[in-house]
Amino acid sequence: MQATLRPRSAGILLVAGSVLFGLGGVIVARVSLGAYAVAFWRLAVAAVVFLPLVRLSGQRWPQSRRALAGALLAGVFLAFDLALWHESIRAVGPGISTVLNCLQIFWLTAIGLMLFGETLGRLQLAGLLAAVGGVAMIAVPEFGHNVQAGWGLVSGLLSGVMLAVSMVFVRQTQQAGPVGIFPLMFLISVGGMAALLPISLVWESNRFFPADWTEAGWVIVYGIVMQCLAWGMIAYSIPLLSLALTGLLLLAEPVAALLIDSVFLHKPVSALQWAGAALTMLAIYLGSLKSSAKQEAA
Repeated sequence: MQATLRPRSAGILLVAGSVLFGLGGVIVARVSLGAYAVAFWRLAVAAVVFLPLVRLSGQRWPQSRRALAGALLAGVFLAFDLALWHESIRAVGPGISTVLNCLQIFWLTAIGLMLFGETLGRLQLAGLLAAVGGVAMIAVPEFGHNVQAGWGLVSGLLSGVMLAVSMVFVRQTQQAGPVGIFPLMFLISVGGMAALLPISLVWESNRFFPADWTEAGWVIVYGIVMQCLAWGMIAYSIPLLSLALTGLLLLAEPVAALLIDSVFLHKPVSALQWAGAALTMLAIYLGSLKSSAKQEAA
């Protein structure tokens, strides 16, 4: 099926998956669970989904300790990415927090510079400068009316750092030996759950369990749709598209989150913040273009 899916259809699938990710912020903003607790249950639901898929598919588990450790560590950092993103959603809304989280491409660049001897190209430099300007344009009006703006911006940026490190460990896991996508996603979920459970029980003991069956249903939807379905749609589509087009289409996630934030959650977003978000998304796209060129050259 994957080989016969046309690029146009793959692009539509990728955009749909990105929009679903954006919708996840609405669920987080609505439920009463703590930020770490929501992340724990999202990964727990995903683990319950992926384990039978591993058995049904017959895909291989990691064959080396390095690959196993890499998958579990990827889950640990993904867990903190989700928890910090949830914190940012509660502070500044799904739109701004998602834009900040998407800056992970520049944190990946920083990791490449410091650990792997990579160089900073012109497009990346231009994108980095644009990102700084865009974040400043988003932040200034927020500080004028939101006492949680500082923590919202910091946690949103840190969530991108955690996501970037998680992606590095996913890459190292795959380099250590063959591993199927279902076993990988299950181990990532388990690693994240192990990291989040003690923190959730200590810091958020009174907000660890859903308040009622309706809220429990939303948490299950969040885990299945956002962690399993949306990510699966994105992972399925990316190999069928050029990397430059992939980078552009993935911007549907922060765009959708901003629109949802403004239209459905009625968060006031100033013209300066809309302009800052647009500039930041341009920066993300420039960063993806440089990353695409390097990957295609490799």
